[in-house]
Amino acid sequence: MKGNSGFMIFFAIVFLVNLVVNLYIFSRTKALFPAQGWAWWSAAILFWLMAFAYMTGRFTERAGPMWLAEPFVTLGSWWLGAMLYLTLLFLLADILRGLNHLTGITDVFRFSWNSGKGSVAVVTIYALTAIILAAGYYNARMPVVRWQAVQLDKPVPGGKQRVVLVSDIHLGMMISNGRLDTLVSLVNRQQPDIVLLAGDVFDEDLGPVIENNMGDLLKNFRATYGVYAVLGNHEFYGNAAAAEQYLTDHRITVLRDSVAVLPNGIQIAGREDITGENMYGKPRKSLDELMSGINQENPVLLIDHQPYRLTEVGGYPVDLQVSGHTHHGQMWPFNYITSAIFEISRGYGRIGNTHFYVSSGYGTWGPPIRTNTRSEIVVLEITGNS
Repeated sequence: MKGNSGFMIFFAIVFLVNLVVNLYIFSRTKALFPAQGWAWWSAAILFWLMAFAYMTGRFTERAGPMWLAEPFVTLGSWWLGAMLYLTLLFLLADILRGLNHLTGITDVFRFSWNSGKGSVAVVTIYALTAIILAAGYYNARMPVVRWQAVQLDKPVPGGKQRVVLVSDIHLGMMISNGRLDTLVSLVNRQQPDIVLLAGDVFDEDLGPVIENNMGDLLKNFRATYGVYAVLGNHEFYGNAAAAEQYLTDHRITVLRDSVAVLPNGIQIAGREDITGENMYGKPRKSLDELMSGINQENPVLLIDHQPYRLTEVGGYPVDLQVSGHTHHGQMWPFNYITSAIFEISRGYGRIGNTHFYVSSGYGTWGPPIRTNTRSEIVVLEITGNS
């Protein structure tokens, strides 16, 4: 019941924001519409179909055939990205128009949106938005490998361990077999000892994953001591139990408030994502509970999808925590929001004796673009003090 009410509140907020933002864009874009009549109404209907395409596609994905949902999700995902930059650019133009009205400095920003000059401004803004989206698409489709050295304050078995961190793949309609095959090959080329999947492997609904048999690609990860994963918020938005089973069936060990001890003594703890508690009222284990029985003489690696209360984690015998979730905002200027919310929004940091690494992720949510980050995997070269 709690999960359903929370979803309805979330949906209402998203619907309202989507409506208000698109009303603003529509008020500016209609300058390009044909003259009044059936042509005007056709353009208006097309605009609003696009404005609500993503929401329509998501509902269709859950209740209807994939072939019907996919075009809506694809079109809607691109429009979500366009919405952001169209809004920012239109707002900038309106601010400049307002300032010019007060100061009368230049004729460049003296125009009505319904005038010929206004139409040129609308076309220019749409063109700039298209350029931004194209650059963001390149960033999302061309992954980079980031390397980070981490020296622990205790011995590491064999003197060194190579851990590959991957977060936020978001497998589904928008990110499918081709991107997953590239990811698996990229990870395997790093010759990892351990692969850690820090949540949001799936983009909510498992239907496209099963239909495209992505599990056969997931089985191709190669690591000396295996592949370990936690669930993220998007697995809970879909079906957490089904996501866990799918990963398990395809040779990935899922840690849900549990600890795996490797043959070399390294311990990998996986925390349940906080979303489970928020949606269903079932608290995850405290760090005291999760760390009970941990051998503090050996390295302790913790996977927690969201970089949540890192200062608290720094007070426990955790040598390294890896996380994802933030996407570092994925699109400017949201990185300023994630940086304000999380102690570490992206990259490496240290609090107390605990090292942290937050990946901005491999995949994307919503728009298939990144305007302030690149799609990435992270190679952590872990060494010890002897």
